[in-house]
Amino acid sequence: MGEMIQVKRPDGKTCPGYLAIPKGANAPGFVCIQEWWGLNEQIKKTADRFAAAGYRTLVPDLYRGKVAKASDEAQHMMNNLNFPDAAEQDIRGAVQHLKQTSKKKVAVGGFCMGGALTLLAALRIPEMDAGACFYGLPPVDPAEFQKIKIPLICHFANQDDWCTPAKVNELESMLKQSKSKLEMYRYEAQHAFMNETRPGVYHAASAKLAWDRTLSFLKKALA
Repeated sequence: MGEMIQVKRPDGKTCPGYLAIPKGANAPGFVCIQEWWGLNEQIKKTADRFAAAGYRTLVPDLYRGKVAKASDEAQHMMNNLNFPDAAEQDIRGAVQHLKQTSKKKVAVGGFCMGGALTLLAALRIPEMDAGACFYGLPPVDPAEFQKIKIPLICHFANQDDWCTPAKVNELESMLKQSKSKLEMYRYEAQHAFMNETRPGVYHAASAKLAWDRTLSFLKKALA
C-alpha cells in the first residue's frame, strides 16, 4: 500500500520514510513513530491501517534502514538514537512534508520509543497539531510537560516497568496544569499491548479500545 520516499529535514539533510496515502488525497496527516525495533513490517502495517482510516501517514525511518530482531539489539539502537535530532529534524521534517503536500492539520503519534518521541515532539515541533502517545515517556524533566499546548491522547499499560503507573500519574498531573486538552487512558495490559506480532504482550481488547479512542480523538483534533 505504501512507498518509501525521501523527506527533507529542516537542516536540509534527508530522512527516508514510509508513506501510505488514503483515497482522497487532501486528507489530514499523521506522522507515525516506530517502536524501538525500527521501520519493520509491523509499523508499516500500522501506517497502512491509519491510511485506511483516512490519514496520509508517514513513518520517518529514524534508524536509516536498520531493523532490530532481538530486544537487546533494539535497546542498543534506541540508546544510540539522538532523541532531540530525531524530534527536531526527522519528525519535524515529516510533519512539514505532510503540511506542504496538503493544507490539512497533522498529528504525531507513536508506540514505545515512538510514544516518548511523540511527547518530545509536542514540546519541540511548532507545526504539530495534536499527539497520540502509546506507552512512552521521553527523558525530560516532568515539569516540561506543562508547556504543551496541543491536544493529546495518551494510552498506558498498568503492567509496565518502564512507564510505571507512578510515572504516568506524574505525567498526567503535569499535563493537567498545561493548556493541552488531554485524554489519558490506562489499560489492564502489558507494555506494547498494541503490537499484534508479539503474542506474549498483545492484548486484543485493549488494542481495539485504544485504536477506536485514537481515531475519534484524531477526528476531533484534526477537524
